[in-house]
Amino acid sequence: MRRTPIVLALASALALSGCSAPAGQRTQETAAATAPPASGGGSYAVITHGAPGDSFWDVVKNGAEAAGKQYGARVTYQGDGDPAKQSQLIDQAVSAKADGVVVSMANPDALRESIGRAVAAGIPVVTINSGAGESKALGAITHVGQSEDVAGRGAGEQLKAAGVTKLLCVIHEAGNVGLDQRCKGAEETLGGAVERLQVDMNNLPDVTSKVAAKLQSDQQVNGVLALNPAVAVAARDAIRDAGSQAKLATFDLSADVVTAIGDGEILFAVDQQQYLQGYLPIVFLHLYKNNLNTVGGGLPVNTGPGFVTKDNAQQVAELAGAGTR
Repeated sequence: MRRTPIVLALASALALSGCSAPAGQRTQETAAATAPPASGGGSYAVITHGAPGDSFWDVVKNGAEAAGKQYGARVTYQGDGDPAKQSQLIDQAVSAKADGVVVSMANPDALRESIGRAVAAGIPVVTINSGAGESKALGAITHVGQSEDVAGRGAGEQLKAAGVTKLLCVIHEAGNVGLDQRCKGAEETLGGAVERLQVDMNNLPDVTSKVAAKLQSDQQVNGVLALNPAVAVAARDAIRDAGSQAKLATFDLSADVVTAIGDGEILFAVDQQQYLQGYLPIVFLHLYKNNLNTVGGGLPVNTGPGFVTKDNAQQVAELAGAGTR
């Protein structure tokens, strides 16, 4: 069919208008149109059971603050090992009308009411680290952490392969459900005896004394599993003091632990990548606030377990020293 001059002119104009914007600009416009709407960085409260100065929780704090900086959000971090005080901190965040709350649940029952008040106020809650099994029931939008029983089983397998037949599992926080799950997991796969020893991590010299005394009184104990990096260093000193040949492993990282792994004093560390336990919840809350995204589909978002051994200790050492591992 023959086109008239008017039709040809119109087609030419449309073609020119369609090509008037450079490809890069069109890509930027498309990205801007499909990005989640920004309505301010928000204000998020991170409330954990970690004691001030604990190297593990310092890394969690670093992760949360890094995500806050990335999104222009205000992030406050507070930690208290007393469940009653932790509950009060959650209530304060609710009163301050935070846009989201991140909570570690070492003692879920003690925090049930305060978390319930946050949920009732329409404040999204992300739980981290401990209490994965109770997270959904308490109304959290997701949980970020590692499966403690799975991590414990992995530790037990590696200790068994190293020849450990009787293990001392050192628990440093009474009532922390996650720590007991770690010991139970190790017991399932070790194939030998597992004995628990309760210590107070706020008194590390006493931890060293108690572990050394146990090693001296029971010569059959040939393995020690610490559940905290500071306790691991204290246990290392205890093994030296007792003149024991017990093999030592730990959960979680610090610069001292990574150095000890490199020196052959600690077999391995179970790495739950706690930086992610601070960083990811702020990302998830930001996405929920601005785009109503939820992550995990009702299941926890796992940050571990991984294992740091002598083979990769040097690489991890630089990152641990920077406060991100």
